[in-house]
Amino acid sequence: MACEFKIRRRVEFAETDMAGILHFSNFFRFMEEAEHAFFRSLDLRVHAAGGAGMWGMARAHAECRYRRPLHYEDVVELHVVVREMTDKLIIYDVVFTNRGRDDVDDGAHESARGSMTAICVAKPAGSDRMRARLLPPEVAERVEAAAPGVLPADS
Repeated sequence: MACEFKIRRRVEFAETDMAGILHFSNFFRFMEEAEHAFFRSLDLRVHAAGGAGMWGMARAHAECRYRRPLHYEDVVELHVVVREMTDKLIIYDVVFTNRGRDDVDDGAHESARGSMTAICVAKPAGSDRMRARLLPPEVAERVEAAAPGVLPADS
């Protein structure tokens, strides 16, 4: 069972504003990309469709607190932690750590901290309505909530 995941990526030019700073909206994209990478690392998916309809992980809430900017070509590490999990939802906390342009730990600092609440939903074939549903068994078997203290305290 997994409760946390780390991934590093570089800030690309197209993700920045005119000052070369990562645009605030991209923090949310990065969190979602990290969630998907976490699921893929466990051989899971966050969405599936077939003859009976589809299921997926819909966002019920997302927030981000910005501390220090990320710039073009900075390497950022996203540390995803499952804070809470029920039979229908997962709440993630994500810490963004700037590793600098050379991807070294010297001088690394927290740039932002975010969270997302994802609810498992289904839309049966022929229906136009989504409804909350139980997490698929394979998700419930491979993902678990972390023990308190996995992430450093929020300052």
